[in-house]
Amino acid sequence: MKQICLQAEAAYEGERIDKYLTEVMNDYSRSFLQKQLKEGNVTVGQKPVKASYKLAEDDEITVQVPDSQEPDILAEDIPLDILYEDEQVLVVNKPKGMVVHPSAGHYTGTLVNALMFHCKDRLSGINGVLRPGIVHRIDMDTTGALVVCKTDLAHQSLAQQLKVHSITRKYRAIVHGNLKEDQGTIEGDIGRHPVERKKMAVHVRNGKPAVTHYRVLERFGSFTYVECQLETGRTHQIRVHMSSIGHPLLGDMLYGPKKCPYGGLTGQTLHAMVLGFQHPVTGEYMEFKAPLPEYFENLLKKLR
Repeated sequence: MKQICLQAEAAYEGERIDKYLTEVMNDYSRSFLQKQLKEGNVTVGQKPVKASYKLAEDDEITVQVPDSQEPDILAEDIPLDILYEDEQVLVVNKPKGMVVHPSAGHYTGTLVNALMFHCKDRLSGINGVLRPGIVHRIDMDTTGALVVCKTDLAHQSLAQQLKVHSITRKYRAIVHGNLKEDQGTIEGDIGRHPVERKKMAVHVRNGKPAVTHYRVLERFGSFTYVECQLETGRTHQIRVHMSSIGHPLLGDMLYGPKKCPYGGLTGQTLHAMVLGFQHPVTGEYMEFKAPLPEYFENLLKKLR
């Protein structure tokens, strides 16, 4: 049995605990959390509470999560596009359509399956058996540079760099419409969408601060080719932020038009091109560039 301890912030004052848990423990399903409430596995001040309990600021919440039987994740001989590798870290260029780590419905064919074959037992274990070596991730249909940690020391170092926003992350994207400015900054708290649970949204209650800087690289009239640099790293951040200013990513059917104007395009045109960080052992700043994938280059040629 695993114990998760939480403290309600002022923003959650008066909110039902079942809704609160769904928002802050979004790695778990709503039905799973409801079951824990019914079985008395959720306490406030050491007393079990019902789903309808309304939170007060600074409430100390404890959730007892039963041990789950993790599926065996198998090593798979899947080719990796390696940009850099040493004894501490590995930087890969993730292809489109590849899920980073196993989850419900995706237990094979993931980056982790490939890493387990390539690295054998040389992956950090901090994030558990489903996410060995994974300190950050990018969406299935986003391509580009991703750092993997081989040791716990590397994992702790990279996690801290992510926390203080010192990692360089520059993305390339094609967005709908013609941006008015040549460059700009989007600031808007990002949190789980209150109704559509697969989506994130800006300016929602209990969202976390998020900052994206963008600059125009090329204009095509109905579309614009941009570089986006992350200051923070929220889920779907670039996709949500660009959509929030009326310029969703081309191909992004979750945050943009439901019909893509270019047949055969799967998912958003988003590529993690530049990744820079301090090496966890030497402290040296290292920067890597993942070339644009072929589909992205072809799209740019069509638009030009």
